[in-house]
Amino acid sequence: MVSRSFLFLHVLIMFCLAVMAFSELSDDFYEDVCPEALPTINRVVKAAIQKERRMGASLLRLHFHDCFVNGCDASILLDQTATIDSEKTARANNNSARGFEVIDKIKSEIDKACGRPVVSCADILAVAARDSVVALHGPTWEVKLGRRDSTTASRTMANNDIPSPFMDLPALINNFKNQGLDEEDLVALSGGHTLGFAQCFTFRDRIYSETNIDSTFASQRQANCPRSGGDSNLASLDPTPALFDSKYFSNLVSKKGILHSDQALFSGGQTDDLVKTYSTNLGTFSKDFAESMIKMGNIKPLTGNQGQIRVNCRKVN
Repeated sequence: MVSRSFLFLHVLIMFCLAVMAFSELSDDFYEDVCPEALPTINRVVKAAIQKERRMGASLLRLHFHDCFVNGCDASILLDQTATIDSEKTARANNNSARGFEVIDKIKSEIDKACGRPVVSCADILAVAARDSVVALHGPTWEVKLGRRDSTTASRTMANNDIPSPFMDLPALINNFKNQGLDEEDLVALSGGHTLGFAQCFTFRDRIYSETNIDSTFASQRQANCPRSGGDSNLASLDPTPALFDSKYFSNLVSKKGILHSDQALFSGGQTDDLVKTYSTNLGTFSKDFAESMIKMGNIKPLTGNQGQIRVNCRKVN
């Protein structure tokens, strides 16, 4: 009787340990089940960026906007249905978030390479973001893998939780704190704006109404962003929108941040010193950015038996 109880306890402990191991993110999650997974993602990302350099910033942004809404679970990819409140129409994403077709292409290619759907859409977003940064001459990092995909989405949470380009520093700090991210993460991850573009409606008030802005810079931006109309006209977030460098931070020091939320990082507050450091030290920025991306990628992942591995990233199985 005792030996039988001991055997049962031993099996139970081993089962629990196995579940715990399976439920944790790891950098070699697909090494045995599909060794071609990561090379496939890398190949498709490189091809997409070669076709359109802007796509790198778009894929990075998708991962960011995904993680800030109830964790990194690919909820941002779900289309609207009778039961899915799609995040694609949230304020921060509507007519703005892009790259969905690239994710579809990755999913198709990776399922062919693996022989079946074993790689989650959430992991595809995380790896595609890393590979995009590397393709645009930024740092690399080990992406922890094993996320699973959500079966729900929330436009309301996206509206509330994705940081707005109109936020001031206290609001930004609080927004990131709610995700378990600190002020260094805020500054480092905001440095993702070394890549990509912003639409006119997101910076119109800044270039026409704010005073902590270089006047020549404001005039240049006004040429392509009128007081009314042209809401979707684009302006680069820094002088080199397809190159990962530190010019985003140099711009902030020179009062040339295009978004209110960008310039808020260098406006006499507690993040000024770090902005100055990054503006003259690309190595430090790159290192901190990579560390903060890992930290962000670990926000509330679904693992183990939670969620699912979607067959189509746009809809629940």
